Amino acid sequence: MRVAIAGAGNVGRSIAQELTENGHHVMLIERIPQMLRPERVPAAEWVLADACELSSLQEAQLQECDVVVAATGDDKVNLVVSLLAKTEFAVPRVVARVNRAENEWLFTEQWGVDVAVSKPRLMAALVEEAVTVGDLVRLMTFRQGEANLVEITLPPTAAHVGRPLREVPLPRDSALVAIVRGNRVLAPSPDDTLEVGDELVFVCTAEREEKVRQVILGG
Repeated sequence: MRVAIAGAGNVGRSIAQELTENGHHVMLIERIPQMLRPERVPAAEWVLADACELSSLQEAQLQECDVVVAATGDDKVNLVVSLLAKTEFAVPRVVARVNRAENEWLFTEQWGVDVAVSKPRLMAALVEEAVTVGDLVRLMTFRQGEANLVEITLPPTAAHVGRPLREVPLPRDSALVAIVRGNRVLAPSPDDTLEVGDELVFVCTAEREEKVRQVILGG
């Protein structure tokens, strides 16, 4: 997979390092010369350019990328990069970093964003996930498909504790994608039995969240 990342700060470099280690081809685009540090991620391609300039993106051949990540610390820049990537270069997948919570509403399909990663929302969700048992916590939104990543930690009173997954009537437009049990991550199977303290991770549409909560927790 070929991935272009706009912004070579700490966030952009961390993403690039992870992706290159997983075997992907990564191009880091940075407009500030002092931020060009190829030795930090030597496996990545480094480009000195302004990712908001159409000509720069043409020279970088953005149309050949499978994914563009707008990872700068400026929400305006991330929106422009996302819009150009989607409308001018038809990049299949655009992921954008949201720096300020009040700007999150802008990061939609209209601006070319498929997935918006909001640092404030993600941090708040992680805090909720760490302390909340017996309720549904939204972790992330996938805007293109209007689907959400949500988590429920099972309390002793949960409706299906002790029962196998095949007996859990999940609603349509929802899927259980992982069970976190202690220090293990389980790929769910119909024969797996739910246990108190299990962290259930679902992908579901927004309108199905309440139904998922009702099915898993009862009430």
